[in-house]
Amino acid sequence: MKRFLLHLSFWIAYLTQDTLLAVLWSGLRSNQETTAHDIWMSFLLCVSLVPPKIVFTYFMLYVVMDRILKQGKVMLKNVLYAAGAALLAISTVRAIEFYFVYRVLFEMPAKGSYFNAFSFLFAFIDLGYISGIAITIKQVRLQIASKEREKNLVKEKLETELKFLRSQTNPHFLFNTLNNIYGLARRKSDDTAEVVMKLSNLLRFMLYEAKNPLIKIEDEIKMLDNFINLEKIRYTKKLTVYFNREIENEQEPIAPLLLLPFVENAFKHGASENRFDSKIDIDLKLNNGILIFCVENSKEECHENAVKGNIGLTNVRRQLELMYKEYDLQVDNKKDLFKIYLKINLKSYEKI
Repeated sequence: MKRFLLHLSFWIAYLTQDTLLAVLWSGLRSNQETTAHDIWMSFLLCVSLVPPKIVFTYFMLYVVMDRILKQGKVMLKNVLYAAGAALLAISTVRAIEFYFVYRVLFEMPAKGSYFNAFSFLFAFIDLGYISGIAITIKQVRLQIASKEREKNLVKEKLETELKFLRSQTNPHFLFNTLNNIYGLARRKSDDTAEVVMKLSNLLRFMLYEAKNPLIKIEDEIKMLDNFINLEKIRYTKKLTVYFNREIENEQEPIAPLLLLPFVENAFKHGASENRFDSKIDIDLKLNNGILIFCVENSKEECHENAVKGNIGLTNVRRQLELMYKEYDLQVDNKKDLFKIYLKINLKSYEKI
């Protein structure tokens, strides 16, 4: 329906313009009739001549032009189609003008013969004018639609990539946690139920909440707390974790699972690879939409090169590129200390 109304509006606009031109022409030709009569007769004239123009225009749009677009080039056959249709349309316009407009509509004998060169030239110009406008509009519309499709394809590609990146952040610690729960259950520990609940909350967050483009920073922090508590079960007194936070607005939106890979990395390449006591310092500050997140973990010297090719850090760096215009990520890998510094302007979030 919308498409039909657009086409109808196009032809109404053309008829209006053509009628006004005809009125001006008839006004220059004769001043014997009233303006209202001139407008009415000019309108009838334009309406009489418009059918062959409509047929030719749509033939060019949906036959010739579609063939050219499908074949990717202008072939001689298409040129002959267009030329033949133009000749037929011009002849029809001239016939309507000569045999109907003058003799029936104006009730006067036609001037000159049917094969009037000026009349044929005028019909050719008029036909080319209206069909040219229609073809131009279709070309512009096709280009806009093509760019929109291309934009949507890029958007879908980026969304798929982002979903894939987030799916990779699902913790590989799951099996370790289940083994810990199994051990607690065997010992009939009172902590078993609490650990199961924390794991359940964490998995629920990753399955459902992480599907949203943005979540509240307080929800991201709760998820980090659950993750840290579950990981600490594995190390007992061997590991010390400090998690400091200064949050101005706990409702501030942030992309989900964005901070987890940094904390996960600290456990994976810190505590799990240290033979002795280890420490993890996590500092989170949020003020006026600016988030500063620092994670430090002690490590043994022999693991200095192991962190350089970390997939998780490459993953989160790509997520930052996709979602935030303003961010700064710095990695400091020393012999006995690994530090990550992240600064994000959360207000620079750019929806894919």
